[in-house]
Amino acid sequence: MTPASPAQAHAQTSSLVAKLWNYCNVLRDSGLSTIEYVEQLSYLLFLKMADEIASDPFTEEEARPVVPAAFDWKALARLKGVDLEVHYRRTLEALAKNAGTTLGTIFAKAQNRITEPALLERLVIDLIGREEWTIQGTDLKGDAYEGLLAKGAEDTKTGAGQYFTPRALIDAMVDVTQPTPTDTITDPACGTGGFLIAAHHYIRTHHMDDISREDRLSLGAGKIWGTELVTGTARLAAMNMLLHGIGDADGPSLITVSDALAEQPRRHASLVLANPPFGKKSAITVVGTDGRAEREDISYERADFRATTTNKQLNFLQHIMSLLAMNGRAAVVLPDNVLFEGGAGEKVRRRLLEEFDLHTLLRLPTGIFYAGGVKANVLFFEKKPPRGGGGHNTSKLWVYDFRTGRHFTLKQRPLRRADLDDFVEAYLPGKPHDERVESERFRAFDHADLIARDKVNLDITWLKDPALDDADSLLPPELIAREIVEDLQAALAEFTALADSLGGETP
Repeated sequence: MTPASPAQAHAQTSSLVAKLWNYCNVLRDSGLSTIEYVEQLSYLLFLKMADEIASDPFTEEEARPVVPAAFDWKALARLKGVDLEVHYRRTLEALAKNAGTTLGTIFAKAQNRITEPALLERLVIDLIGREEWTIQGTDLKGDAYEGLLAKGAEDTKTGAGQYFTPRALIDAMVDVTQPTPTDTITDPACGTGGFLIAAHHYIRTHHMDDISREDRLSLGAGKIWGTELVTGTARLAAMNMLLHGIGDADGPSLITVSDALAEQPRRHASLVLANPPFGKKSAITVVGTDGRAEREDISYERADFRATTTNKQLNFLQHIMSLLAMNGRAAVVLPDNVLFEGGAGEKVRRRLLEEFDLHTLLRLPTGIFYAGGVKANVLFFEKKPPRGGGGHNTSKLWVYDFRTGRHFTLKQRPLRRADLDDFVEAYLPGKPHDERVESERFRAFDHADLIARDKVNLDITWLKDPALDDADSLLPPELIAREIVEDLQAALAEFTALADSLGGETP
């Protein structure tokens, strides 16, 4: 394997992603859904990449076989026809037996859905087997795989997009929170692992010269971990992380398959990065310290929650409050209703302003998420020790309006990392917040002003869309139509949430 320049790696990554998607087209013709054919391709792709990693002479010092020899890629590639299909099924069954390990998570409940031996042989011999997926000195193997996940997220009809956060937003959130080698980092709703991988990449990029080999290896040995409710998505996350060099195949899995809201955290993190799933109803009932409970299929008590609600985002926000270590920091994507919803929402916001330093709020535009009708924000806050005398830990909330007058679409005008440069610069990463400077889009609001707002409503806006006043700046009709659809979807989501909270039935 030969080293590649960044430009060469990027070009080759794009080429491989295109080829991978073409392979998916082959599987789609067999009647599989987006998640299913990405998952099926993932098994084969992982085995091939793992074989290349173990055979890479440039990483001989740290490399070791990821998959047992009896079930590795070489054992698979030497077979054809029915023999190949039978051995492949045995391989999936064997690799799933190591419960609790990364391999066990990746292959948990794995089933071969490619039932035609000729199609399986084509994928193994003619397509995946003929490519070199790893290049020394790059993250091509992981980047190509992550590119495949991004393509899969575009199929919103199957719900694949709910597990994927735009990489440009992830990178900006990581850039301002500045992960370090001493951090313990988690995502309680990790999806395919995008936040965890980006944090790991940031540390390797900015701190590799400052830490020992032992510290470098320990980054993937428990200091970075995630939780995911859906087994298939957890599989993609574990695979994605391992292909990016995080964790060991036969070591403890860094992805836990469970409902993060089901119990109080057993360990705490100094950095939480998350984009909890959107939607009102939770699959559980939370009984908070206010003593209220709403009946659903499963109920449990969370003494660490101050408010009872079936709003998943509010529950995740309360969970992240508990998850943070003292002086820990969090960056969390949350929908607009978290900012203005009364009742439990007001209780949670008051607690956030009193016990935590909620210092920054980034208002996001529509058109950047694969799930339609999403109006969201990023909340940045830190856990601080209690202040005596009834004091509060939030002194100022800085709000950056990245929504007004900004228009994006997933295909014609997708969000780029450069679009968030002004926010990152205004944030002043690593510097005291009192050094920040107000601008047209960036304003500070004192604690007294926030508390005085009706129901502590943090849905703060002051800018007016210039397109409303300037006929010359009218948007293209297709973009206007898309934004109307987004607004209608967001309104429908709010009405559905209201009906749910009132105990009504929605179709």
